[in-house]
Amino acid sequence: MPQTSLKLASQQGLAMSPRLQQAVRLLQLSSLDFAQEVSEVVAQNPFLEQGDPLAELVHDGTPIAADVAAPSFMAEPAGLQAEVLIQDADEAWASGGAPWATSGSRQADQGDDDMGLVNSVPAVTRLRPYLHVQANALKLSDRERALVGLLIESLDDDGYLRQDLAELAALAGLEPVVDEQELVQALTRVQSMEPTGVGARHVQECLALQISEIEGLRQQRMAGAIIRDHLDLLATRDTDALARILGQSQADVHAVCERIRHMDPHPGWRYSADPMAFVVPDVVARFDKGQWVVSLNPAVVPKVSINQACSELFQRHRDARHAELAAHLRDARWMVRNVEQRFHTILCVARLIVQRQHLFLEYGEMGMRPLSLRDVAQELGLHESTVSRVINNKYMATRSGVFELKRFFSRAVHTSNGGICSTVAIRGLIKDIIDSEDPTRPYSDVAITRLLARQGLAVARRTVTKYRQMMNIEMAGQRRQRRA
Repeated sequence: MPQTSLKLASQQGLAMSPRLQQAVRLLQLSSLDFAQEVSEVVAQNPFLEQGDPLAELVHDGTPIAADVAAPSFMAEPAGLQAEVLIQDADEAWASGGAPWATSGSRQADQGDDDMGLVNSVPAVTRLRPYLHVQANALKLSDRERALVGLLIESLDDDGYLRQDLAELAALAGLEPVVDEQELVQALTRVQSMEPTGVGARHVQECLALQISEIEGLRQQRMAGAIIRDHLDLLATRDTDALARILGQSQADVHAVCERIRHMDPHPGWRYSADPMAFVVPDVVARFDKGQWVVSLNPAVVPKVSINQACSELFQRHRDARHAELAAHLRDARWMVRNVEQRFHTILCVARLIVQRQHLFLEYGEMGMRPLSLRDVAQELGLHESTVSRVINNKYMATRSGVFELKRFFSRAVHTSNGGICSTVAIRGLIKDIIDSEDPTRPYSDVAITRLLARQGLAVARRTVTKYRQMMNIEMAGQRRQRRA
């Protein structure tokens, strides 16, 4: 009979506490999501208070010193001191407004009323109300107006009518019962409205409704034939086959195809209710006095601090009955620490990226050096997963544009002379080769592979094809047809 026994053993292991899990989650959030998270925490915690990150730029109508506007945690040890992104503030104020004010808002503020800011906001037109306004201008009977309104309300955000007319006829609820022919007539009225192409039931019909905008009857007939029967050839840019089928010159067919490509296949998008999303950089890299300087963007740094009045009042009257308030105070201190740690880590990673990739910022893709998560992690003493979270949905503003931090990481490719080159630089080299090719004799992927080999880069032909497709560059034959 087997005997059982108890044994006591100790071992070490890593476990993430709930607060550490929260810190890790906050680190990988985008600036917008992080600001929303902080606002929700501040609203629920009486010991936290939040100020406008740009509020301290103005004091009694006068811009204050830039270093005062920086959050306290930006004052870091030597080598990590951040610089606040406030440039030419005095000049902007001298010109008649805050540094971030537009000329339009300043002119509006000089008006006689106090509605300048409101008047500067553009009115947004929605698709369905816009169509209803046009329908009200038509001479229609009550029954016809009801059917037109039913069709307008049935359109999706693309401006398409996806529902079957028979289903809509059953939903009309009119007496006598609506037949499909009545809805067809109502749909014709909707399709005659602006924007052109609205009310279409599929892409071909949407493009066909826009043929009338093409000048010339012969060109309109060619466009109608292409849209009706040869959309596949249009998609592949095979103008040679289209010219043979239509019996027209290649130049005429090419011109009509270009006109079709400029048509709007989603006419409802320009009246979309969704606001346009803008990328707000987390850090800014600028070239100052011969060197690159990296600083946090104050607009994305929430000014979160402990409410000293509430904290002191709690400390004076603290007892066992206030355990919940004590937990709130601990959470508040932890949140402030998380905010400081998040932006400190982002700034450190961004500075190392600029230090390694300054040639990319100066010369473009050809200057990109190989860089991996492990390189950054070893340099800063962080874990690779931490670096991965830092560069997720974080952006850097440079004089060459705004780039996601992931953009600066690239795999290394060994050259024939023993050096290394980044995959981004190879893509840039492929683009330069294609841009400098003879338009009448463009390079094939095999030819590009041979040219790269002459420069010491052993890249497979399928890799060249993959990189070319990633850059949305056409095949050699299609490039020759387009440039003809």
